[in-house]
This record gives sequence, structure tokens and C-alpha cells, in this order.
Amino acid sequence: MRRGGPVLAVLAAFALALPAAADGLRRLTDRDDLLGWEAVGRLDLDGKGFCTGTLIAPDLVLTAAHCVYDRRTNALRPADRIVFRAGLRDGVAIAERSGLQIAAHPGYNPALPPNTDNIRHDVALVRLEQPITSRDADPFAIHSGGNAGTEISVTSYGVGRAEALSRQRVCTLLGQRDEVMAFDCNVTFGSSGAPVFARVGGRGRILSLVSAGGNVNGRKVGFGMALPKRIAELKAQLRRDPVAAPDRRIIRLKPGTGRDNTGARFIRPGGG
Repeated sequence: MRRGGPVLAVLAAFALALPAAADGLRRLTDRDDLLGWEAVGRLDLDGKGFCTGTLIAPDLVLTAAHCVYDRRTNALRPADRIVFRAGLRDGVAIAERSGLQIAAHPGYNPALPPNTDNIRHDVALVRLEQPITSRDADPFAIHSGGNAGTEISVTSYGVGRAEALSRQRVCTLLGQRDEVMAFDCNVTFGSSGAPVFARVGGRGRILSLVSAGGNVNGRKVGFGMALPKRIAELKAQLRRDPVAAPDRRIIRLKPGTGRDNTGARFIRPGGG
């Protein structure tokens, strides 16, 4: 999650009176705690940090656009150096997949600090090399209805809590203007891309993503964006520029022909 002066101007535009502090975070420690949240995972970024991502289809991870750019070069990270670790808990993931293709919204400018336009477009999709079946992790739907109310929740990783998901059952949507939302959820570095859920129906639907944050009167405030239009644009981008998945068929080797290196690569996570 990025912080900086420009984002505080966004908050001022809402003219918000902050309510009482929201409920605290709860670590999803046990397998039973994680049940239903397996589609939220840690997105490890080429050994250079992590963000939070969420399955919205068996092979599509939704996250913040600024997560998929290298901050030093402002270039997209190599897709195959991004690893999605669904439901990661104390070193064990429900499933792990490398990226195959990245679609970052063209309206997002990685060279600029957070501002209303960048927050509005801070959305990316990572297509996975192989799908994760719904038997392992059931993808979340996007909230596309009318008013979601002001009671929301967030599930995320973050610095100091990178090894397991933490869920904040209740926080507050403080306001929305020009497709930018402000909320008082407990988020920090590494929470970028985390899903903000509308409390509608039997299972939460993703209302927004954590993009940036700031402090107001000693209180943390997060910022996100409206999603349906952005996601439709990104899916169209993936369709326009398809990338073929690698051929995973087994090749039988004849004696003396050698052996391919198929060892898995594990990325050491860091704060992000």
C-alpha cells in the first residue's frame, strides 16, 4: 500500500467526519478459520515483496495495478516471477500457481504517486499458468448491484502479519466520489490489492480493492476504487492479447536422453 501527500487531498474531498474505530483484525490461524477464504492469497512478487490477491475465476487473480509494476523501473514485472499462494497460512498454501499473463489498467500510471485518477485505475488481473479448481478455492464474485451500504469487511496480508490472512469483520465505507472510495479498514503495506467486501447475500462480494492509505487525526484511512467497469476493461485486454499456457503434457524420455529440470522455485517473501 502506498502512502503520500496527494492521497490526503482525496480524503479532504470527502469532507468526512470519522466514526468510532472499527473492529480489530482476527488472524485466520486454523484450517476451519480459513474455510471460505481460500480464494484470498498472498501474491509474491519476484522475491521483492508481496501484495494480496483474490481469485475471481479459476485462473484469474484480482489485485492492485501498482503491485505488478517494478517500483524502480516502472516496468511490468515478468508474469512468471509472480506467484499466487492461495490461502497461505504459516508456510502452507491451499494451492500455488505462477503467473502467465498480466493485464494492468492502462489508466494507471506507475510513475505517479497516489491521486484520484491513479486510485480509480489501480486494478490489475494476473492470469495463472494453471487454474485452481473451485474444489480447492472458490472464486469470489464482484459486487455489481446498487447500494452496498456502509458496513464492509476486509481480508488481507500485511507487514507484521505476512504468514496468514487476517480478517476484519466490520469496518466502514466512509464515502465514495468519482469512483474512488474511502474506508476505515485496518490495512498496511502488503495489504495492497486486498479485497474489500460488501456484506450482501450469503457470501461477501468484492466491492473494492485496497489501493492506498493515509492518516487523518491519528486514524488510518484506506482508499479503493469501483470495480465492475475496470474489470470488464481488463478482461477485454486479456482477450485481445492472448498468451498460450505452456504444454504440460508428459514427455517420456528415452534412456540416455537426460532429464529436464522441473524443480519448483520458491520465492522468499518480503514486506511490500
